[in-house]
Amino acid sequence: MATPNLQVNNLTKSFGDLVLFENISFGIAERQRIGLIAKNGAGKTTLLNILCGKEDYDSGEIVFRNGLRVGYLDQHPKYPAGITVLEACMGSRGAAHHVSTNDDSTHELLAKQILTKFKITDLNQKTNELSGGQLKRVALAAMLVTEPDLLILDEPTNHLDLEMIEWLESYLSHGTYSLLMVTHDRYFLDRVCNEIIEIENKTIYSYKGNYNYYIEKRQERLETMGMERERAQNLFRKEQEWMRRQPQARATKAKARIDSFHDLEQKLQQNRSAGDVQLGVKASYIGNKIFEAQHIFKKFDTPNGDLKIVEDFNYIFSRYEKMGIIGNNGTGKSTFIKMLTGSEQPDSGQFDVGETVKFGYYSQDGLQFDEKIKVIDVVQNIAEVIDMGDGKKLTTSQFLQHFLFTPEKQHDFVHKLSGGERRRLYLCTVLIKNPNFLVLDEPTNDLDIITLNVLEDYLAHFKGCVIVVSHDRYFMDKVVDHLLVFKGQAEIQDFPGNYTQYREQENEDVRRKLPPTSSQTEIRRSVDTTPNATPTKTKLSFNEKRELESLDKEIPALEAEQAALEQQLSSGTLSNDDLLRASQRIQQIIELLDEKSLRWLELSC
Repeated sequence: MATPNLQVNNLTKSFGDLVLFENISFGIAERQRIGLIAKNGAGKTTLLNILCGKEDYDSGEIVFRNGLRVGYLDQHPKYPAGITVLEACMGSRGAAHHVSTNDDSTHELLAKQILTKFKITDLNQKTNELSGGQLKRVALAAMLVTEPDLLILDEPTNHLDLEMIEWLESYLSHGTYSLLMVTHDRYFLDRVCNEIIEIENKTIYSYKGNYNYYIEKRQERLETMGMERERAQNLFRKEQEWMRRQPQARATKAKARIDSFHDLEQKLQQNRSAGDVQLGVKASYIGNKIFEAQHIFKKFDTPNGDLKIVEDFNYIFSRYEKMGIIGNNGTGKSTFIKMLTGSEQPDSGQFDVGETVKFGYYSQDGLQFDEKIKVIDVVQNIAEVIDMGDGKKLTTSQFLQHFLFTPEKQHDFVHKLSGGERRRLYLCTVLIKNPNFLVLDEPTNDLDIITLNVLEDYLAHFKGCVIVVSHDRYFMDKVVDHLLVFKGQAEIQDFPGNYTQYREQENEDVRRKLPPTSSQTEIRRSVDTTPNATPTKTKLSFNEKRELESLDKEIPALEAEQAALEQQLSSGTLSNDDLLRASQRIQQIIELLDEKSLRWLELSC
């Protein structure tokens, strides 16, 4: 049996009394691509940090194959102040820990190619001048160009636009390396990974398939657990009755049975606390008039000229409408919703908002919490009692439990929360005010998949209006019924459908615009369908027949070779030398096809 690239045995990690995982074991074989799934706060990022040597662990064993090259992408990358983008990609130590095996010229060329894909073009810009999203893309490029054997990625699609995500998806799918990845992007998981591992209740579960397979098998496991939980609850009720029946004789009862009762009680409490987020808040009443955008103009002055966001934009928003906004980074999506919610003013024009509209704005930047206060204080500062909108009222503590903040967690200080827990708390503060118009700017970043499933279901049944800006294709498909596509410089397309339908339409438009090929099939079709064509060619000689038969085999073979090379070029897995050779060979094939197709045409007519 081949030695795995990485083997983890009986790993345990805790912070004080909080145990994240206990005696978990798993391995990563060559070319195995694993997606790691867990609820926020369950230890996903901690596990990745342990594997990369950034955090200690309590007990267990971590074994890497000798000579293994590991590339690690941190969720929040950092580089030393003063280094340039190119220096970061050429091996400066920082967010992506790696070992370079390429010579400098090859390394630099590959770095430029990948950075261009990630829309980073100023290679001399200092990394400390970059935004968080740009820094994440530089760190990802820096790791990819070193071609490691094992990639460990923490939320690689965060801060990538849809075009970049699809390129990275293709790149990783065609690679020869192993992969361990944390991501909330379910299409990405489905198309890249061939195994899913899940941390739940301090242990680990493995599913030998992609995300769709995981969903199916996880449900089967939960149904089995549900039956077991029901049996445990029945047993607990009987044992509880037995414990209460003879309190005066408790000292004489079997100690083992009493201990068993308390163990069972603890397990049931753990199962109850491991439930899903409950977003039971009802929207307040919303009237027929929502908002009307009237002749909106907005632009920014930049060193490269005017950046137009919208230009004479008009739109009437309907009641219960669920709109998605997509587009590349920098096209003005966030600026548009800031104008809608009043935090940014248009240059001219106005948004006429209905009197009953009550916005709930979930910003991409998140809420700036006071790190020194407790979780429960964050919510109590907004409201002591929460109206659920259906006549039911909850205390602050009860409301937080709906968002999976246990009573113990509620009294933790904010600085102890994970990134995903902060996002969940932020969502809690948005919904607490019973909004009827939710404006969500990148709501999926850092939320765990289970919470995303609950949020999707909530939004699908939300009796109000929704605008979502997101790069999460799966989320958009589940939530929105049409799109505004920001294409840059105030070009905005209104598309009636979800993201997948938009991409299918876009691909179909591209296919229609492609020029006709000069392949043998197309040439034959043009010959066979020529009106009133009459055979004027004299009988072929023996050698000409032999040549035509040879061309019938050579042309399809060349076309197949061209298609294979084009696929390799788009895979992102070729070295610089291989890229050069493949490009040269494709040019040769194109010239040969033109020559041989023309000759085939002469012999056939």
